[in-house]
Amino acid sequence: MDNPLDRIEDTFELEMPARESLDDSIDAILPKIRPLSEDLREQQFYSMPGGKPWLEIRDDPSFLESVLHFFNVGGEYLLSVDGNVTRGRWRLLDGTNKIIIEQGGGGKSGGKGGSDSHWDKQDGGGDKQPSKSELYELAFLNKHFFILKKHGDQKRKGNRKYLVLGFEPAVKGLKWKDIVELMYDDFRGQWGTFHYLVIGAIILGAIIAFFSLR
Repeated sequence: MDNPLDRIEDTFELEMPARESLDDSIDAILPKIRPLSEDLREQQFYSMPGGKPWLEIRDDPSFLESVLHFFNVGGEYLLSVDGNVTRGRWRLLDGTNKIIIEQGGGGKSGGKGGSDSHWDKQDGGGDKQPSKSELYELAFLNKHFFILKKHGDQKRKGNRKYLVLGFEPAVKGLKWKDIVELMYDDFRGQWGTFHYLVIGAIILGAIIAFFSLR
């Protein structure tokens, strides 16, 4: 006979959904972790004086470069690919959770900052028109993870759906599946205690009801 407590605990299962790609893994966990996300107006989570290094995460085994993104105060965007730096700009679109990342324009925008998933190795920055300008929408943000979704149906075009960034000191040396697990741990930590309190309340209510009927 099934234990009813097992059925109750299954209702609050916190195991991470298993997926074979980074994009699919993000799709699977976003509905659970999104309520814990900050928004782009809270720039202290992704920008800091001196620069906050965001390491780009991919599931492509041929992706061997170390790519860092910096969203600096004042709208300066820096992209480092194995130590080769390209300058650009980032800015927010007022009243939305969207960000424009311009690469290769150099200088500072004086606006409200951005991010970019691709790079142009031929571009050395400087004071000129950007070589690339991309629109992203925030998918998730906290002090350790910054996930942006490029506007449009990227999956249909065979492109990556998400730009997944991790705070370098927290994720350096980890494989992408371990990083997704680490991301999901925030959800487990936030909601696990609540779920077990609910289970405890259900059990206590059942005990009280049992003895009140005797």
